Amino acid sequence: MNIAAERPARNGPGWSPGAIPDAVRPDFPILGEQVRGLPLVYFDNAATSQKPRAVIDAVADFYRHDCANVHRAVHTLAERATLAYEAARERVRGFVNAASANEIVFLRGTTESINLLAHGLGRDWQAGDRVVLTAMEHHANIVPWQLLRERTGIEIAVLPVTERGELVLEALPDLLDERTRLVAVTHVSNVLGTINPIAEITRLAHAHGVPVLVDGAQAVPHMRVDVQAMDCDFYCFSGHKMFGPTGIGALYGKADLLAALPPWQGGGEMITRVTFERTRYAAPPQRFEAGTQHAAGAIGLAAAIDYLSTLDMAAAAAHEQALLARATEGMQALGGVRIFGQAPHKAPVISFLVEGVHAHDLGTLLDRKGVAVRTGHHCAMPLMDFYGVPATTRASMAFYNTLDEVDRLIEAIAYAREVLQ
Repeated sequence: MNIAAERPARNGPGWSPGAIPDAVRPDFPILGEQVRGLPLVYFDNAATSQKPRAVIDAVADFYRHDCANVHRAVHTLAERATLAYEAARERVRGFVNAASANEIVFLRGTTESINLLAHGLGRDWQAGDRVVLTAMEHHANIVPWQLLRERTGIEIAVLPVTERGELVLEALPDLLDERTRLVAVTHVSNVLGTINPIAEITRLAHAHGVPVLVDGAQAVPHMRVDVQAMDCDFYCFSGHKMFGPTGIGALYGKADLLAALPPWQGGGEMITRVTFERTRYAAPPQRFEAGTQHAAGAIGLAAAIDYLSTLDMAAAAAHEQALLARATEGMQALGGVRIFGQAPHKAPVISFLVEGVHAHDLGTLLDRKGVAVRTGHHCAMPLMDFYGVPATTRASMAFYNTLDEVDRLIEAIAYAREVLQ
């Protein structure tokens, strides 16, 4: 189902960032929920975003009308399912501006994508080889490389961050030499909201012949991504953070690099010929899509992309920046609130602590006011260690949130502080 073809783009004359929430909120059924008798304020979008009716309907319609295994049979349902699945791949290709749909691999999400690359890229790495990470990485872009280090003896170098939450980019060239095999970096920090300069990082790495992997999980919900313009070698993201279903995501890889990788898992559809003596493997992307694929998820992801294509993303981004500014100013006005990450280029993510209040207690009391936030280490323990805290509270916003909801967040923080201090 092509949702974009069925509804007009919301970018006509008179469109303004402030009009975004009123236009889109009716599309998200869950935003009408109540929590503890109060209207839901959902500020946990960096963990998972809510789903528009278009995505929910696309998944349900697949199961109602086209449910079959893809690439497996010649009956009508299988043909329809396969066509929809491959159409979804093409939609993802266009979404990130890959050169070919064959550069798009469907996987469960960002974590599985990075694990696939650690398995494939690292098969020939040896002790002393190096992968460069940053101090703001999610565990999903740390642990797979540590597992590889345990097997092969590679080294992990870490590009530091400043107190403001910006990468110390001038330190990168010193980490790039003949032993460096990969730079793996987040596009947007899930804790700090910092938007990293991927094109510049790629330029520096490529000058030393080093490929670049980008974790785009927190970027794709908020900005246009062009993998060719950035010239990154690999880019991965998860559907559920960009208004699509859970359990589906995509890995982009330059065609020649994907072709050089060995299979990730064995099973059906990743082969061209199997005998007991040997197996010949399919070309990418099928080589990396063993077993029954999450066709409903891919179709739902395509519907999310179609939905986003109906928005004026520049206006949506401007509205999100207004939300971030309102939240930042409101917390600063309260006093006694420490905000982590003050980079000039940020996505709408704000991590903070209230003086004298544990993050988990704050989250519990905010929930009493119907405000959903994330508390904890946010799968970024090394970054917590850098700031010397065990946890923070995180409010992460999306284009469907409102300025009034930000005000409710600030009021709820004031209430929690009064109760707990």
